[in-house]
Amino acid sequence: MQKRLNNFSLGFTLIELLLVIAILGILSVVIFVLLNPGERQAQARDAGRISAVVQLGHAVEGYYSSRKGIYPDIDGWGDDLIETGEVSSFPSGIEYVLLDSTDVCGTSIQPGDNPTYCYDLSSEYGAIVFARAEAGNANDRCVFPERAYFVYSTADGRGGTICSEGDPSPWAPGTMDYAN
Repeated sequence: MQKRLNNFSLGFTLIELLLVIAILGILSVVIFVLLNPGERQAQARDAGRISAVVQLGHAVEGYYSSRKGIYPDIDGWGDDLIETGEVSSFPSGIEYVLLDSTDVCGTSIQPGDNPTYCYDLSSEYGAIVFARAEAGNANDRCVFPERAYFVYSTADGRGGTICSEGDPSPWAPGTMDYAN
């Protein structure tokens, strides 16, 4: 028996409970969509790619300085950097989850077991190390059909994000618009 106080019951009706559960369900879906865990994980993987691209770009510049103006060979650039001690070991590849294998870069790609980092060389403009961006927030900066790439350019002596329709090639110093 329910106790009554001035003709009011001390409890919740089934309708009130269902309404609260429905509101909590809607709020949890909205929060889940806003947080988008897949996108957050892609951003974390991209942060690793950016770090490795900058590290490899500095190693390529170190190789160039110690070899008196010669860049690593385009076919064996990863091995060249290790053999000369510019890097103690090549950074491990970071698996792309949200992209298929045709979306990653394809120019002199390393490492062999989990391809992530690419390298291109120009006799006129130096070398670039790059990796394709995976997260939507990086690619949203580009206008379709362009895609975002994390690049280190020896011509510019810096790294950054660029937009390109395909694998980028080395460019003249100061001519590239970086998205960041």
